[in-house]
Amino acid sequence: MVGTIVIIVILLLAPVAILMSSTVFAGVLGTLLNRDVDISHAGSELLELSESGKTIAD
Repeated sequence: MVGTIVIIVILLLAPVAILMSSTVFAGVLGTLLNRDVDISHAGSELLELSESGKTIAD
């Protein structure tokens, strides 16, 4: 009986844990990639444009 309850709890919590960990991984990866691009394009007009929030059409 205890084994059944443990399996049910694992089946309910596993998808939530997988989704949460993938969300954290995507956030960390996005931050690292953004920092890398900011460093490699430092001083360019495109970096200044992206930080100002304006678009090319503005």
